[in-house]
Amino acid sequence: MFSLSSLDPATWALLSLGAFCVGISKAGFSGASIISIFIFAQILGAKESIGFALPMLIVADLIVYPAYRKHSSWKVVLPLIWPALIGIIIGVSVLSHADNYIMRKIIGGVILSMAAIQMISKLNPDRFYAIACTRSSGIVAAIIGGIATSLANAAGPVMRIYMLSRRMDKMALLGVSARFFLVINIIKLPLNSGLNLINSQTILCNIALSPVIALGIYGGYKLVKITPQRVFEITVIAFAVIAGIGLCLY
Repeated sequence: MFSLSSLDPATWALLSLGAFCVGISKAGFSGASIISIFIFAQILGAKESIGFALPMLIVADLIVYPAYRKHSSWKVVLPLIWPALIGIIIGVSVLSHADNYIMRKIIGGVILSMAAIQMISKLNPDRFYAIACTRSSGIVAAIIGGIATSLANAAGPVMRIYMLSRRMDKMALLGVSARFFLVINIIKLPLNSGLNLINSQTILCNIALSPVIALGIYGGYKLVKITPQRVFEITVIAFAVIAGIGLCLY
């Protein structure tokens, strides 16, 4: 059982690093989330770390949303919510009955596949763009994202690779992400609580780490603003590859 009194300074330092990476990932560099996933899983255990991280993600979403709200609209996001809910239901069902070790590898493989498809798309960008803009591609991406977020809080790389395939500029991508993940993570909150993955001790720790999350968001936001679109796209793909490899190997 997680207890604040059992945390030594070294553990607090690692948790703070994980919280900082949560902030950076929410500000735009989603692949940084693999660092927080790894740290929290090592300290708390794979399944328990999912519930521990969720309130931190919601805090980050609430900070990020006002910063990026003018760069997109709910009209773009709402069609992605219902298929994501299907994915969440699938993910929660698996999480409540099975070890998520294998599922992490599957999610990692999906992320790597999407990153590879994004790179291959450069061979015929117009054709790929036409496919990415279809309703079915959005449904598939959102379902996979829902499963990934339930099993590993790892939907960021999945959804951002999908949005890049639709040629969104970096600010529009972040505007969609801010709305999508705010809704999805709030929906996940009672589900995680029902699985006993969140308790008063984890909430108190989340509160203590909130300033570090805000600091990571501030740094990530400043970095995104000065990063050219092409560099941003390369960074998203690179972080997705790192996240995918990390999930496959962990």
